[in-house]
Amino acid sequence: MTKQVKIYDTTLRDGAQSVGVTFSLEDKLRIAAVLDDFGVHYIEGGWPGSNPKDMAFFKEARKLRFKNARLSVFSSTKQAHSEIEKEPNIQKLIAAETPVVTIFGKSWDLHVTTALNISLDENLEMIRVTIEYLRRYFDEVIFDAEHFFDGYKNNREYAEKVIFAAREAGCHWIVLCDTNGGTLPGECEKIVNSVNSRIDIPLGIHTHNDSELAVANSLIAVNGGVQMVQGTINGLGERCGNANLCSIIPNLSLKTNFQTILQEKLKKLPSISRLVSELSNQKHPPYMPFVGKNAFAHKGGIHVSAVRKDTRTYEHIDPDIVGNSRIISVSELSGKSNMLEKARELNIEVDENSPTVRKILQKVKDLEARGYYFEGAEASFELLWKKLLGREKSYFSLHGYRIIIWKNASERTYAEATIKAEVPDEISRKLGYGDCVEHTSTDGSGPVEALDKALRKVLEKFYPTLRQVKLTDYKVRILNEEAGTSAVTRVLIESTDGKKKWGTVGVSDNIIDASWQALVDSLIYKLMKDDEEKEDFNGKQN
Repeated sequence: MTKQVKIYDTTLRDGAQSVGVTFSLEDKLRIAAVLDDFGVHYIEGGWPGSNPKDMAFFKEARKLRFKNARLSVFSSTKQAHSEIEKEPNIQKLIAAETPVVTIFGKSWDLHVTTALNISLDENLEMIRVTIEYLRRYFDEVIFDAEHFFDGYKNNREYAEKVIFAAREAGCHWIVLCDTNGGTLPGECEKIVNSVNSRIDIPLGIHTHNDSELAVANSLIAVNGGVQMVQGTINGLGERCGNANLCSIIPNLSLKTNFQTILQEKLKKLPSISRLVSELSNQKHPPYMPFVGKNAFAHKGGIHVSAVRKDTRTYEHIDPDIVGNSRIISVSELSGKSNMLEKARELNIEVDENSPTVRKILQKVKDLEARGYYFEGAEASFELLWKKLLGREKSYFSLHGYRIIIWKNASERTYAEATIKAEVPDEISRKLGYGDCVEHTSTDGSGPVEALDKALRKVLEKFYPTLRQVKLTDYKVRILNEEAGTSAVTRVLIESTDGKKKWGTVGVSDNIIDASWQALVDSLIYKLMKDDEEKEDFNGKQN
């Protein structure tokens, strides 16, 4: 029998407490809408008592029509020795006008006596009064028992008094929190089972990842009877983060009898994960399970050979179920199977028994031994295939280039690049140009920009679509630092034409030459793809 587990997302509140992460009001509204469409059951929007932006979020969120999620506002219990009706923090909760409120209270006696500096009984009274008061204004009251696992291990009797006080006050959920993230799975299982056997309202789990166990403890808690899991997209959160819903949801939905999000919605998980990374101004983690770029990437030749026969050999699920895709990488660890699978991906027809496959394999190994890296430069790898198969087309040839670095009287430094290159006669004549040798120069803020601009100045009148190409990323890595200024440099370039992105690579003991290789590959790749599109179009027309 399938059992329902509620998903409570706290990306907008707990996730926003990650160092370096700041969501704008518009970001929060956008993420909330996406999470609702995905099908999470609760969205914690923020703590209005802590900052004006969260209060503004709840005001704007009233205009959103949530189809699946219930919006929750968050806060601590009332303060000691204050009248709850006059406490601004509590009144802002009511002003948020959400159907759900989540209140946290201390369940570890150390925090009560040391952090709050009040008596244990006063803490229990604060919890009771707060929940009883908020029951009048909200459909659901959720109580987060902060530091519950540490409190239980330190003073079990008092930790249990806290959650029983919350239950008697009328809360609808009690959430057991591993706030410091130090609980081991065996401890988590024992404590959850004990609490679940003694309390008669639904339990939730809220774990942090300080011991790399947030997901494991969440799953164990569900097996122990917990009916709600709190977490964040991508595991965002303070210190080492919160439980990652991008792992918890597919694990529960695909591998257990528990239902979370509808299975057909799981395909949206990678795009949600990438959106949150983008809005939090962070690089999307490539090694994240289920949603990361490398989650289903295969590099070793033996692995690829087995996956081509049966994907179950090295994949725990079909990547398509969670909206991800399989990647076959090419490197010095590659075997024949990698080459054949990559050729298939690139729509290159080749006989698997052809000596060319072995030739390409050996070439890749030789190039990577010199420092080339094709995992981040698949456009360069495709061009290599075409060259070794004799299918390479010549778009231009270089006569030479020169770079001069200038520093003028105003202390500004810039570079000037001069280039001489030749375009094939048939291209030049077809466009009505005479001499097919172009000689020009231009400047830039640095040598790579100057070289890029000069090359384009030569080529764009012959190949106008190159104006669409923009360089979006430029990475330099020194491969043998011990060689000092004569070290080998690898340059990786990412380019786009507004429709697709591609990566190219260059390696040399001269950074300008390495950059030139990557720049040339980038432009040739664009021209090659344009020609392929024309051929496809003409083929369909005929």
